[in-house]
Amino acid sequence: MVLLQVILSGVTAGLVYGLISIGLSLIWGIMDMVNFAHADFMMLSMYFTYLAWSKLALDPMYSLPLIIILMFFIGIFVYRTVIRKTVGGEVVTQILATFGIVVFLQNMAQFLWSANYQMVRNPIVSGSFVLGDLFLHKGQIVAGLASLITAFLIWTFLHRTKLGWALQATAQNRGAAPLIGISVDKMFSLAWGIGLASVGVAGVLLANYYYIFPQVGATFQLLALVAVALGGFGSIPGALLAGLTVGIVEALSGFFIEPAYKYVVVFSLYIMVVLMRPQGLFGTHH
Repeated sequence: MVLLQVILSGVTAGLVYGLISIGLSLIWGIMDMVNFAHADFMMLSMYFTYLAWSKLALDPMYSLPLIIILMFFIGIFVYRTVIRKTVGGEVVTQILATFGIVVFLQNMAQFLWSANYQMVRNPIVSGSFVLGDLFLHKGQIVAGLASLITAFLIWTFLHRTKLGWALQATAQNRGAAPLIGISVDKMFSLAWGIGLASVGVAGVLLANYYYIFPQVGATFQLLALVAVALGGFGSIPGALLAGLTVGIVEALSGFFIEPAYKYVVVFSLYIMVVLMRPQGLFGTHH
């Protein structure tokens, strides 16, 4: 029964990792660019959630739609003001640009809200379900379900709408896309908007049960990068399934070996997969 509890904890954590990874994978798939600041935008959405709760008495579940919209437009703004200038440039320029955003966001958060740990207290989804000897935290269950819903909505958007087809066309051949009337610049902007909106969902849901502080994104960023690489860059289902795998492996290794070494197992798995299949489990290209 204890083992089942560990696996359930790994599943709920893994679904959140998957949700964070989806936006990261989408931006890579469309632009061939890794956003190293992705989880720091999640940190920003967590602070927005905390402010909505502390200043406006809005529960995270009520502020969720507002923060999704806000993060969408922040994504477009960041693309148009910073990222657009690096498109077509050297890879190192893109890497340094997103690392610069990391430094800016973390220091801005510390300046505005201090380095103290904050937490939303008594949210609607606080407490646990008890099933026999199993304890299921309501916040984690809601976060896991929201991860699945978000992944489904993004996949449906990409495969069932004209805008989604335009995004896929841009990802497949950005040189030919303008020939059929697709604005590559607008597609890049849209990808950043959707990417940050999805990680905004993760931030709001994490704020229900996780401490909020300026460096909260650091660990999640590493695990999201591992999930994206495992799943295959640009694959939405791959990012979700790989995030789920990372969460379960993390939980089981912490239980059977030692919590201090759980990330060693996760990163070892990542290295093995990359060595055997560089394009990831669900990727189609390297």
